[in-house]
Amino acid sequence: MLFDLDDTLLNRDQAVENMFFILIEKCYEDIKRSAKIEMLQKFKEYDKKAYGDGDKAKVFEAFFDEFPTEYRLSSHDIQDFWNNNFPNCFSINQKTINTLNTIKKHVKVAIITNGSTQRQRAKIIKTNLDRYFETIIISEEVGLIKPDKHIFDLALDKLNVKPEEALFVGDDMEKDIGGCQNANINGIWFNPYNTNNTTDIKPYDEINSFDRLISYFT
Repeated sequence: MLFDLDDTLLNRDQAVENMFFILIEKCYEDIKRSAKIEMLQKFKEYDKKAYGDGDKAKVFEAFFDEFPTEYRLSSHDIQDFWNNNFPNCFSINQKTINTLNTIKKHVKVAIITNGSTQRQRAKIIKTNLDRYFETIIISEEVGLIKPDKHIFDLALDKLNVKPEEALFVGDDMEKDIGGCQNANINGIWFNPYNTNNTTDIKPYDEINSFDRLISYFT
């Protein structure tokens, strides 16, 4: 069983919220609660627009332009601030760990994630996920990126399994589900918020709770 990382194994939305409060503490003073709510929403919007872009200056510059502060981070410092703090904003849900432990009793498990090697490795180590997976493939590290079928083929080769013997679990319909199906792997769409599928891609299955994966082995 192969897994995506962000928004599948790890709750990236919660991590972005944690990052926001670190930013507020460093760069702003005496912000009212009502203002923080508005600022958090905007920060999430800017982050979502730049998701997948390694240069986080766009997120912060847009945010600082809308919410000026005399303690504004310089463009030079933004990337280091993000790299040093964001991985520490992640935590792992105990239910996810319990599910992984059950699945590992039956099959090999791997992670396939897009992103920078530095940040993705830091997240994985911070949450101790490196203890659970036989193979971890990061796009920057291997020069391949989802939905390219070859990154899925690489994982299969490392695990020594055939496409029809594998399942991929991910939240992104095009990069995760479309990508794995390009490699003839059945894709399970992790959809905890029950959003509508607006693509032509048809997942093998859809789940809204991580522990539902156990049903594949019982």
